[in-house]
Amino acid sequence: MMPRATAKREGLHAQRKTLARVLRHIRPYWPALVASVLLAALSVASQLYVPIVTGEGIDRMLGKGMVDFHGLARLLGLILAATGITALSQWLLSACNNRIAYLVSRDLRNAAIEKIQRLPLSYLDTHPAGDLVSRIIADVDSFSDGLLMSVTQLFSGVLTILGTLLFMLSVNVPIALVVVLVTPLSLVVAGFIAKRSYRHFREQSAVRGQQTAFINEMVEGQKVVQAFGREAETLERFDDINARLQKASLKAVFFSSLTNPATRFVNGIVYAGVGLVGALYAVAGGITVGQLSMFLSYANQYTKPFNEISGVVTELQNALACAARLFELLDAPEERPDAADAPVLHADGRVSLENVSFRYVPDRPLIEGLNLRVEPGQRIAIVGPTGCGKTTLINLLMRFYDVTGGTIRVAGRDIRSVSRASLRKSFGMVLQDTFLMSGTVRDNIAYGRPDATEEEIIDAAKAAYAHGFIRRLKNGYDTVIAEDGGTLSQGQKQLLCIARVMLCLPPMLILDEATSSIDTRTELRIQSAFARMMEGRTSFIVAHRLSTIREADRILVMRDGNIVEQGSHDALMAQDGFYAALYNSQFAK
Repeated sequence: MMPRATAKREGLHAQRKTLARVLRHIRPYWPALVASVLLAALSVASQLYVPIVTGEGIDRMLGKGMVDFHGLARLLGLILAATGITALSQWLLSACNNRIAYLVSRDLRNAAIEKIQRLPLSYLDTHPAGDLVSRIIADVDSFSDGLLMSVTQLFSGVLTILGTLLFMLSVNVPIALVVVLVTPLSLVVAGFIAKRSYRHFREQSAVRGQQTAFINEMVEGQKVVQAFGREAETLERFDDINARLQKASLKAVFFSSLTNPATRFVNGIVYAGVGLVGALYAVAGGITVGQLSMFLSYANQYTKPFNEISGVVTELQNALACAARLFELLDAPEERPDAADAPVLHADGRVSLENVSFRYVPDRPLIEGLNLRVEPGQRIAIVGPTGCGKTTLINLLMRFYDVTGGTIRVAGRDIRSVSRASLRKSFGMVLQDTFLMSGTVRDNIAYGRPDATEEEIIDAAKAAYAHGFIRRLKNGYDTVIAEDGGTLSQGQKQLLCIARVMLCLPPMLILDEATSSIDTRTELRIQSAFARMMEGRTSFIVAHRLSTIREADRILVMRDGNIVEQGSHDALMAQDGFYAALYNSQFAK
């Protein structure tokens, strides 16, 4: 285990690095920050001016028949003016600080979303979606709240402490020294709380991300949970996560809740010390009663910021813990960027794989020494048992993953040398897993071609045999569907995805179990539509139902990451090998 002292040093170093990065994100808004400091100074100055005027007013009405009403009226006017300035400056200060906090939060969320677009699929495959959502939403919200409190109260608090000390020292040094000597006690209390609260707030944030990921998983898979009767086990797992969140939260709240009583205790000591020493000086004639009143007021104002700053420190720990989790996402290794001079790919349908190797885990090979040559317009079917590498091959063609060995060429070019955007635009892809976004049916079909005309969208829907059910929807093509298709059936969602590709019609197609959720009658129609769509286009078809790929120009039979057989359906059946066994197993009596 790591020594405790070393862990503590590393924790402090991490906090400083996180704080430095937060300050870099605040830097673009320095005009608002400067305005905030000036307004804080104005607010503090006007607040500190009031006790002086009040003390002078007390001295003007000591003794019977010695009340200076004319002077008191003038002093009352000064108090009202100072109070008005304080209120206005604090309102403007709050507006500036809100602007800083919300703009920084906006920038962080934008940076996180942009980062996700640049992350490799391997990162997204190994990190729960709910945890990423928690970092971008919940953690940024907590960070924003902590930053707002910090900016709002930190400047005012520091300026109030310095201002009150200067005023007190200018009036009476010994009484001011009483305040100064007790100050380190507040710093010790704040430091003790800060060190312990950061660790627990960071743990709280991490467990909250796990909880969000688990809830997201359960909501999406609730049908499966109920179908297999796993409700009790699901609740147990949730209770376990909830208990860990409760434990971390209670510890964080416990240490943060020590702030108020501890600082109030220090405040009481300061106030009692000033009152006692000041009263002795007043009796001895060293200061007036009005000045004693001013000192007591300053003692309150001096200690109050320590109370606030201690709270700020606690909130800042939470904010830094949340920011650290977000920065972990922003620091994740990105997908290797395209070369600055990467050419645009002009696909002609030629595809070749030369001694391709790939593995998801370094010590676990999946594809080794794969070779393949595809001519323009050929229909290539890829079949084989689950886990043999069919979908992995598709991921490599689209460059969702880069090969670990060998080369994939399209139109004679290594796909790693061309821009990813042009490579992916060369393929039309229909997957077994559908993706529909929140929006209208029209928007979902035109996702790949936002400039498509109404007529083109309808023609694509007709070609995909989706036009019929779309017309029966309440608002037709203007029907708004929820995330992931809402109440549409799985087959209807897949038809919309097919229509989306038919609208684009790129030079190459990838159909990965594209009709797996469609009934047999509609599938026959879709197959004829696919046949028209595939004319003159290089097509890769992944299928488990082998009856759907009998017309393919070439069938690749994969097993354990290798192509063990290839040829036409009739040729492979004549070989009476692995493919024939797979095919016959689907039609065995």
